[in-house]
Amino acid sequence: MGKKPKYFILDVDGVLTDGKFIYSNQGKKYKVFGPHDHDGLKMIKDLISIEFITADKNGYAITKRRVVNDMKFKLSLVSEKIRINYLEKKFGLKNIIYMGDGIFDAEILKNSLYGIAPNNARIEAKNSANFVTKSKGGNGAVMDACIHINKKFFK
Repeated sequence: MGKKPKYFILDVDGVLTDGKFIYSNQGKKYKVFGPHDHDGLKMIKDLISIEFITADKNGYAITKRRVVNDMKFKLSLVSEKIRINYLEKKFGLKNIIYMGDGIFDAEILKNSLYGIAPNNARIEAKNSANFVTKSKGGNGAVMDACIHINKKFFK
């Protein structure tokens, strides 16, 4: 693998979170973010540009609070239908490491420079990824990915 990636693009739900949506009679109220992932991102943020992507309109305010306000990363709201075209146009798929967990992420994982899936990702995503983390989404998967990226591309 000679080419160095320029961007690390991560899906939010199921990667940075455990993927579960907690509803009350008022609607979506909570998402569970893991405690170690931000530390992993801090390890590589000076080596690669990091951005997050989500299709979750209903939980966007929760995600924005964590990703943008607390962690200070960019976040884009992009539906699964147009995601691969959006990423190709904005970044170039061969310039990115993509981390995703769902059936709609599989094609992106396959066509990116390098694809990473959390351990509890859909089988389609895991089969399309170059690397599957030992940890689950929302439980250290991003930390695992950051350690792997650092060793594979920057050490």
